[in-house]
Amino acid sequence: MVETPYYRAIGKEEEVFRTAYQCQLPLLLKGPTGCGKTRLVEKMASELSTQLIQVVCNEDTSATDLLGRYLLKGGDTIWQEGPVTRAVREGHLLYLDEIAEAREDVVVLLHSLSDHRRQLYLDRPHETISAPCSFQLIISFNPGYQTRMRRLKPSTRQRFVSIELDYPSVEIETEILLNETGAQKAVCKSLSELAARIRNMTELQLAETVSTRLLVNTALLIKQGLAPRLSADVGIVQALTDETEIAQPLRDLVSLHL
Repeated sequence: MVETPYYRAIGKEEEVFRTAYQCQLPLLLKGPTGCGKTRLVEKMASELSTQLIQVVCNEDTSATDLLGRYLLKGGDTIWQEGPVTRAVREGHLLYLDEIAEAREDVVVLLHSLSDHRRQLYLDRPHETISAPCSFQLIISFNPGYQTRMRRLKPSTRQRFVSIELDYPSVEIETEILLNETGAQKAVCKSLSELAARIRNMTELQLAETVSTRLLVNTALLIKQGLAPRLSADVGIVQALTDETEIAQPLRDLVSLHL
């Protein structure tokens, strides 16, 4: 039996996810890096007893990559389905992570899947696939990474039920670290308090703030016996910046908390 992935809800996100699935509505997850978007999807896929197909999008991701392509094998031309086509045909959860990073043709192909049609059109095989009830489309993006060229259009966003996620409170994040790492509670609490301080220091102008994922990594290093301040330096400070004038205030905070 496969163990259900651990996820600690910070609001009503599980209830919204479950209800949207029952209503056959697509979902948009938005939130900063490492706040638990992927873990939420993994947990819900396990709860719903359905297979999860995940694609991490980037600027080179094209519609052909997701739908499929013709390949030459042994002198024959065969059609090889992509992850989106397989998810729709077989009725799985389809999770497209960082959708705003993908090319425009990827976003366009999702339109018929994210409205009342729930259909996928394949031009080359000349086929239309209707999604079964078990299929659900889920996309995610990080609002902090949006630029003028990498922004979801309103016409796309309005097709989705949206769930906004953020970093948890110190108490909840401490609980998450305890469950994820098994480190001492005092260590987990200190790391959570450190993260809260860093996230509030907007004057540092970090490209991205400390995520729960970085805290998990740091707690694991400490549990394994690496010195706490060194663990925080390699697990948090150096992961956030290469600038000395920014790294030093972060190291000062680490010294206060660990």
